[in-house]
Order: sequence, then structure tokens, then C-alpha cells
Amino acid sequence: MSILYFIFTFMSFSVLFVILTFCFLLLKIFTGKSIRNPIYPPVKGTVFDQLFYFNRLYDYQTKVAKEQPTFRLLAPDQSEVYTTDMRNIEHVLKTNFAKYSKGKYNQDIVSDVFGQGIFVVDGEKWKQQRKLASLEFSTRVLRDFSCSVFRRNSAKLVRVVSEMLGSNQSFDMQDILMRCTLDSIIKVGFGIDLNCLDGLSEERTAFMKAFDDSTALSYWRFVDPFWKLKRVLNIGSEAALRKNVRIMDDFVHQLTKSKRTLVTGKTDANDREDILSRFLLESEKDPEKMNDTYLRDIILNFMIAGKDTSANTLSWFLYMLTKNPLIQERVAQEVRDVVGITIQVNEANIDELVENITDANLDKMHYLHATITETLRLYPAVPVDGRCAEVDDILPDGFRLRKGDGVYYMAYAMGRMPYIWGEDADDFRPERWLKNGIFQPESPFKFVAFHAGPRICLGKDFAYRQMKIVSTALLFFFRFKLADETKNVTYRTMFTLHMDGGLPLRVTPRTA
Repeated sequence: MSILYFIFTFMSFSVLFVILTFCFLLLKIFTGKSIRNPIYPPVKGTVFDQLFYFNRLYDYQTKVAKEQPTFRLLAPDQSEVYTTDMRNIEHVLKTNFAKYSKGKYNQDIVSDVFGQGIFVVDGEKWKQQRKLASLEFSTRVLRDFSCSVFRRNSAKLVRVVSEMLGSNQSFDMQDILMRCTLDSIIKVGFGIDLNCLDGLSEERTAFMKAFDDSTALSYWRFVDPFWKLKRVLNIGSEAALRKNVRIMDDFVHQLTKSKRTLVTGKTDANDREDILSRFLLESEKDPEKMNDTYLRDIILNFMIAGKDTSANTLSWFLYMLTKNPLIQERVAQEVRDVVGITIQVNEANIDELVENITDANLDKMHYLHATITETLRLYPAVPVDGRCAEVDDILPDGFRLRKGDGVYYMAYAMGRMPYIWGEDADDFRPERWLKNGIFQPESPFKFVAFHAGPRICLGKDFAYRQMKIVSTALLFFFRFKLADETKNVTYRTMFTLHMDGGLPLRVTPRTA
């Protein structure tokens, strides 16, 4: 009887605690937010309303933005302002850059996974990492090394896909592309061959799953009002996140340890082609500040930039080509015209093709470049990103912000705004990027897939080069079709626009 009484009492207190916590949150959310004051963006709900739309979050944001380009959702300590207005985006990301930061709210959410890496930090920490990374990306050594890695892995990718020929079996192209880009970023970033395209070991499979799950679980924190409590109690999604972070940390620690061994005794930066080797050289100047934890954060930040964004974009690119076969044929024809060699899948032709994927040839492929860019317009690698107001401010559209408010630009929604791209904004039309057959870029505040302003993506050219090399190799040899034309392909809500459930494709060889 006493045990039942104890259980009943404990459950009653638990229910009461949840109710009181919920009431406290409601009080904090709606107090002092000037809800009906027209000088602030109109309120479209609370951040927790996004729970109801979480699996289709970016489409929900698009729907709201078509009615109201700038709106806000209320959070316990601040308002979260969302905008598709290009004037606001330029104001926040460039014109008034110093007035905005990543903000503690965002940093708390992502720091367990990304630590003090370049995508999380502000101020001097950001400037230091940005300066060092900028120097590395501008070196000819890294450019040449990365191109050779991309070409080599593209050749391996062709061999992997060619094994699917003749079997009429479907395969998950997103998984293969993830393994390809992981191989590339680990080799370019850290000088180590993982050989994931040859097959995944149990350790590497666990790491890839832990990495994807960690970014998804971290993103869940934006809509979970109890995540901090769950982290303290180590239960539910927070327990799963902690376990996945441990797996990632162990994997990265082994990478760093292996790399330290490889670079011991090398003192010339020019002998160090990969990024981590050059960061290790810098760390020797200040080993206390640039310790293994610092290097771990750098590795994971580069990994999400180099693996997820490129693989996701290539997946959506191939998906859009399967939905638009005439565009797929036009891209393939441009590739054949520029490369100009025969098209049978064999070892000699694979190697010959790779040798012909030069920078000069890639620069001639304007339609390919336009098609990848059009993919990024509709399916940006980072669908939502933003900053935090450090002072009270007024946006160019006239709405006021309070210190501490978040300001998010919705790249996914922006690509679908008729007032930005015209009445055919929802259409996949690479020609919108071409003038007389030559690619014409748009303002980064209109096409914001690579961020904009002082924090614009350093790896933009790096990413385009990798995606164009991979696309050239694949479309030169293969024609792609969806395994199931009736299946709805959608995204998994997380920091990057990851396809939910993969991309099942079938492949046939191209003939002359």
C-alpha cells in the first residue's frame, strides 16, 4: 500500500511540476512582447507552435512568408523574427554586421555538437578562425590538392555506380554521395583516407549515423521547451544526443591522434596539403589555446560544411534531373560537348574522363553551373540561418527589434517567393541564370544559399568545384531515374536540407 501511495504521490508531483513549468513558460512567452504593437513584426505564434509543423517546417515557413514577408514567433526570453525581405537580410548580414551576433540562445543549442567552431563563435574567436581558414582556402596548394582528391573520388564513385548497371536494382544515391563527400572532406581537410566508398566499417557507420542524428537532435532543441531539463536528467532526446556526441568525439580524437603522428617532424607549411595539418602547425604557436578540444570543434565544423552541404545539394540536383529529364539530357550533352571523348563505362574511359575534368573545362559548363545553382535556389543546403540583435534596431522594412531578438533569413522560403524570383518562382528553370548562354550571378542577398556579408561561405568556390566534378563524372556515363516515381521525396528537418529516407534511384548507361 505504501509503495502505491509513493508512486501515486510521485506521479502527482510530476504532473504538477509539468503543469507549473508550462504555465511559467506561457507567462514568459507572452509578457512584455508588445504583441499588438504595429511597430514590431506581426506575431504568427510561438516557437513551440513549430512542433505541429516540424516535419514540414520549411514549407510552413514559406506559406507564412507568402502572406507576411517579415513575422515573428514568441520565445520565453525574446522574439524570433523571420524574414524573406532582401533589404533586411543585407541590413543584418552586412550593413549593420557589428550590431548582430550568433547570440547565446543559438550558441547554447548547437554548442554540444559544434563547440567553439567557426559557425558558432563571434568576436575574436571568429576572426581568428576566419583569418586562418581564409588563408588556407586561398592557397594554390590546397586548391590543387582538393581538385585531385575530388577527381579521384569521382572516379571511384563512377565505379561504385557502374556496379548497379544491368541489375535493375534501386540504390540509395544520397548514401553513396554522403560517403563520397565524407571521403573527400576527410582527405582534403585532414589528409587521411577513410575509403568509405569502398565500404563502411562498423566504426565509420556509427560515426556517420551519430553525426546525422546529433545535428537533427540539436535542431530539435529549437522546438523542445524542456530540452535543458532533459539534459540535466539525461533522458530522452538529450540522452541520445549525449551518446552520439561521445561517438563523434572518440572518432575525431582518433583522427587527430593519427594526424599528429603523421605530421611529426614536418615544419614547412608547404609540405602540409590538408587543412588540419596547417591548423596543427598553428597550434604549436599556442598549444594551450589551440588544444585538442579546439581542433575537435574545427573538424566537426568543417565536416558539416564539406560533407553534408555538398552531398545534400548533389542529391537534390539529381532528384530534380529525374523530375526534369529534358534538363538532365541538356546537362549531359553540355558535359559531352566540353569533354569530347567516347562514352562507354570502362576503366580506361573513367581515367580519361577524370583527366579531362580540368578547371578550364569546368568553366565552360555554364548550363551545369546554372542547374546546380537553380537546385540551391529551391533546395538550399542551409534552409534557415540567422543572427541575434545586440542592440535595439530598426529594419529597413520599418519593423523594430529589441536587443536579444533573433533575426532569421529563410533561404528555402526565399527561393519560392514570387516577389523575388517572379511568378515562376516554384519552377525549376536553370535558364533564369543564363544570359546568351553565359551564367550570370545574383546578389548574395537575393540568392543567400552561401550566406552573405563578412561571414559569407569561404568554401563557396570549393563546393562548386566538387559538385561540378562529381556531376560531370556521373552524367557523362549514366542516366538516372527515380526508383519509384510515385514516392514523395521530402526533407528531414535539421540544420542542413537532408533528404528523409534517402534517394532511391535506378541507373542506365549512356550510349553514343
